[in-house]
Amino acid sequence: MDARRRPLMDRTLAVLTEGYAWLPDRMRESAGSVVRTRLLGRPALAVRGPDAVRFFYDETHVRRHGAVPAPVLHTLFGQGAVHTLDGGAHRARKELFLPLLDPDRVAGLTRHVTEAWDEAVPAWSGRARVVLFDEAAVVLTRGVCRWAGLPDEAVDAEPLARDLIAMVDGFATPGPRHLRARRARSRQEARTARLIEDVRSGTVTAPAGSVLERVARHRDGTDGPLDARTAAVELLNVLRPTAAVSWFVAFSAHALHRWPGHRERLRGGDGAFATAFAHEVRRFYPFAPFLGGRTVTDLTWHGESVPAGGILLLDVYGQNHDEELWGDPYAFRPERFLGRPPERDELVPQGGADPATGHRCPGERLTVGLLEALAVRLARLEYTVPAQDLRIPLRRIPTRPRSGFAVTGVRAP
Repeated sequence: MDARRRPLMDRTLAVLTEGYAWLPDRMRESAGSVVRTRLLGRPALAVRGPDAVRFFYDETHVRRHGAVPAPVLHTLFGQGAVHTLDGGAHRARKELFLPLLDPDRVAGLTRHVTEAWDEAVPAWSGRARVVLFDEAAVVLTRGVCRWAGLPDEAVDAEPLARDLIAMVDGFATPGPRHLRARRARSRQEARTARLIEDVRSGTVTAPAGSVLERVARHRDGTDGPLDARTAAVELLNVLRPTAAVSWFVAFSAHALHRWPGHRERLRGGDGAFATAFAHEVRRFYPFAPFLGGRTVTDLTWHGESVPAGGILLLDVYGQNHDEELWGDPYAFRPERFLGRPPERDELVPQGGADPATGHRCPGERLTVGLLEALAVRLARLEYTVPAQDLRIPLRRIPTRPRSGFAVTGVRAP
């Protein structure tokens, strides 16, 4: 029998045990940019590269409805979220989010988050030990809630931040982290649905044009308003990804500790370098291992096939560390992006294709803006890095420095 046609062993357990390395290792074994495998009991094809990104995001090839595993829906995205829709339904729902990409909106979120950071730093100065991952999550949550128009009395930033982080931290793992994520989502969906209902009834006034008002009033095309629970899911899909920037803040601190030469350039306010630094943090450090969708029809890529109803995977971590694209992929070098903005389908830590029409994360521009601003503030902050476990385990998804990056002796600039 042709080796390529032999029945394939299901590799779902290998994903859970090998983490980020699973798919890049298979790619190396295949000596190419495509791998046949089996996941969740279905035949799967994994692809990599800018052309593969365009292949993956072609709606005639892949659909998202029914493709997202239930454990991910119940933790990361929520039932009925925009991530699960296709075609016209997806475009109609995405109209809710696209105005958030307006440069003034991006600047507004950055302003609210940096104000929250500046408010928090004096309190850090009086503490013996500060874990930057945890504190960044609270700062980001507080800032995004103000920006989104949530009333102060409806926001308790610390427990909300813990729940938002738990939703992300537990989506790709069984056991206690996953259970915490499910409980966090259930708790916050219920709380946020009540807030949506209060806005609709007039009990709570949402600022005109705010994210809260947009979500509460949104209609999918000619359909009526979203039910309160789905509206809550989509509001959380603004708050949760913003809180998740705390992963990149911790990674930025890790990078500045390992390569301190970048600190002075960030401190000096070089905007182009701050942007390049943000891109390199997102490229170099692991976040999403891969993306997946259900194949609409029989597909073939570089001689390998997957039938309709199978799974198509995009190797995100592998592409962001592909030697053919980056030359020296395991060197942290922000300068690679100076004078050369990344191509749309080249750097894909938050997906590829056009965010206006495809499934690329519409909040990517917000992430980059926040990271630019917070990396500069990190570089200007004085602190000591005590002995701790700063390893970043690639078997853990999503990973982060094991210690969360703790600092002592914080001194405000």
